[in-house]
Amino acid sequence: MIKLNVVSITSRTISIEIDNCESYYADSKYILYVNSVNLGSVDKNVFTIKNLDPDKEYSISIKNIETDDANQLVIRTKPETAYINVKDFGAVGDGKRLDTFSIQAAIMACPDGGRVYFPEGVYLTYPIFLKSNITIELGKGAVLLGTKEREMYPILPGEIDCKKIEDSYLGSWEGEAKEIFASLITGIGVENVNIIGEGTIDGNSSFDTWWHDAKVKRIAWRPRIVYLNKCKNVLIEGITIKNSPSWTIHPLMSQNLKFINLNIENPKDAPNTDGLDPESCKDVVILGTRFSVGDDCIAIKSGKLATSRKLPVPSENLYIRNCLMEYGHGAVVIGSEMSGGVKNVHVDRCVFRKTDRGIRIKTRRGRGKTGVIDEIHASNIKMDKVLTPFTINSFYFCDMDGKTEYVWSKEKLPVDDRTPYIGNIYLKDITCNDAQVAAGYMYGLPERKIEKVTMENIYIKFDLNAKPDYPEMLSFVDEMCRNGFYLNNIKKLRLKNVIVENASTEPFIKLNIDEEIQ
Repeated sequence: MIKLNVVSITSRTISIEIDNCESYYADSKYILYVNSVNLGSVDKNVFTIKNLDPDKEYSISIKNIETDDANQLVIRTKPETAYINVKDFGAVGDGKRLDTFSIQAAIMACPDGGRVYFPEGVYLTYPIFLKSNITIELGKGAVLLGTKEREMYPILPGEIDCKKIEDSYLGSWEGEAKEIFASLITGIGVENVNIIGEGTIDGNSSFDTWWHDAKVKRIAWRPRIVYLNKCKNVLIEGITIKNSPSWTIHPLMSQNLKFINLNIENPKDAPNTDGLDPESCKDVVILGTRFSVGDDCIAIKSGKLATSRKLPVPSENLYIRNCLMEYGHGAVVIGSEMSGGVKNVHVDRCVFRKTDRGIRIKTRRGRGKTGVIDEIHASNIKMDKVLTPFTINSFYFCDMDGKTEYVWSKEKLPVDDRTPYIGNIYLKDITCNDAQVAAGYMYGLPERKIEKVTMENIYIKFDLNAKPDYPEMLSFVDEMCRNGFYLNNIKKLRLKNVIVENASTEPFIKLNIDEEIQ
């Protein structure tokens, strides 16, 4: 019997995951039936059934046409208290007239449990703000299009005068409390929100606007497309999100989040356009999502040292499954802004294509004693043309002081409140074809070595036409080409059935390893 997991239910959609051992793509040909109606084939492990009626029972079955295996589920959609069409509030959707006020009015007028609907059209808008207990649905052909005039965007201060320190942190830029422009979709302290549908949110960015002089602050720092600050129970499902001014989706100090069947697209040369950056977030599920971006596909963060000293909130319990990641600097990345810590991350059944790095951990002296990275698990991953499949870099040269001797020194320095920690890393059942630079580059601090790295059933085959490049971003590292694993400053190392083919060096270069476990 085909094993199916129901991963989300709204008033209009149901998302289901096929539970198998394949990565992203379905292991066979399946046909989907809803109330005995054939809806066509399913070719991915996570799929969403759309345009359903609220509070209605549906019989959903899926059949393997090669083996005749099948399974059936009976699921009732969520109830809905109201239906609101943004055009009834004056939105035009012609891509020329500004629709911000009409959209905001529709959102504010929507009762708890109601749905705000965008029919086909192009809705030009400045940032809009969410409220709790609503569903926003972008219908097929609906495009929420950001305007280009930054002078008209509201500004979120880095901090506000507030009795509770956790409520004072508002705007955020690269792990610090700083003033940023409000994002196209901004949620502050909202709960129970769904953003679903078949439409598109387009940040409308270009090298003439938000991507020009990207590292220069102009009025305020660049916005995201979606920014969720201290939010709970948020689902974003089914839509396309593209052309972001900076990080595409940025949840901050939020919990119980689901990102399902999204298509996140930014040009591969667009600066700092990460796909999804959960920062100091808890209980996050990322399923069935395709990333093609100009920086890291998924970057898990938890603030810099100054932030963590005031409000140390880790990112923990993150589950990433059945995702496709293309062209980013890294596929699944932890850091470098993670002074609050990152714990219990599970990456499973994903495909990485043409990313600079696959599983990437980056930290540095100065991230602090609460910058604990621990229990990181990656399994059942297929990589193709990834430059360096695995990296752990404890000397990442970001920030104003990133190229100082304190950061780059390979000498054993004193352990103090600025010293981060990397704990247990588990990599299992991973295949990497046409790798380019190095099989892996793992370099811990001499004063606080990586606690434990376990690699089991890892296969890496290099492209014989590979070109030299840098395995990681740190000072004084040479370019490499078809190098094996470089492993330095690790307490416990376990290698079981790790195969490297077509390397130009020895398969493993091991330095300062305290214990090798059989």
